[in-house]
Amino acid sequence: MTNNKFGQVPLSILDLATIREGFNEADAFQNSKSLVQFAEKTGFHRYWVAEHHGIAGVASSATAVLIGFLAGHTERIRVGSGGVMLPNHSPLIIAEQFGTLATMYPGRIDLGLGRAPGTDFKTARALRRDLHETVEAFPNSVIELGNYFSDGGNNGIVAIPGRGLHVPLYLLGSSTYSAKLAAKLGLPFAFASHFAPDELENALELYRSRFEPSDVLDEPYAMVTVSTIISDTIEEANILATSGYLSFLNLTRGAPTPLPKPVSNMEQHWSEYEKHALQHQLKYSFIGDQQKVKAELQQFMDTHQPDELIVASNIYDPALKLKNYELLHKIWGNKEV
Repeated sequence: MTNNKFGQVPLSILDLATIREGFNEADAFQNSKSLVQFAEKTGFHRYWVAEHHGIAGVASSATAVLIGFLAGHTERIRVGSGGVMLPNHSPLIIAEQFGTLATMYPGRIDLGLGRAPGTDFKTARALRRDLHETVEAFPNSVIELGNYFSDGGNNGIVAIPGRGLHVPLYLLGSSTYSAKLAAKLGLPFAFASHFAPDELENALELYRSRFEPSDVLDEPYAMVTVSTIISDTIEEANILATSGYLSFLNLTRGAPTPLPKPVSNMEQHWSEYEKHALQHQLKYSFIGDQQKVKAELQQFMDTHQPDELIVASNIYDPALKLKNYELLHKIWGNKEV
């Protein structure tokens, strides 16, 4: 286990190109562009976007295209996928897409990989020829994809662009499965504790204890995703957080919507069961003013010791979302709060 101190590990952003109530996909892309430019200027380490399909509030379905757009409007920050859902695609196609991105933006492109479909079952069937077979083949697909970025290609098949570029791979997960696979392959591992808190401790322990050094890493590199909603007061932050609550609530009810506007009182929108279930699922959402969030993040970092923290923030107003990340960065830099 590492022994990193609070504020001394890289701080990164996860984005879904959120479509807001009353706005469209073009607005979402422009907001992501503004946020990645802010992230680069401020000093965030990397900026990832996640593949999802058929979800009314998420515009990051064509992940490689969006990464190209964001990288094209920045100069230094690492941009990548958090992640590409590999079973939805041919490994060769992903190698060519990210080989193209890495050629255009050398030294800046990350390829995070997930095993879930990133959508509902019906849409997943439309994305894949054989849902069961492709999910079960995930470990071999990861190896095949890595081979395409090697100097020799994969069994006589080459990705152009792609061959010899050694685009860095990261395995993402919300259970112990990818933790064990990342350990076996000697790859960095990112855990989605911002929506799947229960297996965080087990996944990190398995990853670290089973890690096998590779050409990529000598030691394990564990990344953890959480959520923050930071504002000037705890009351304001709690109101901003209701947009994310409503979005998750609609998704769990099977009726996803664009990100709703915040409300002053959630009690009329959810049942007691839904409230407790959702608050448990969002256990690692740190909501409040700077002092409150700093104290909670300090405890989280001390407990789990990640090598990098990735933050996703579901806030309706783009200006307030940017302010949340600005306040977070000040906390991370141990500036006066």
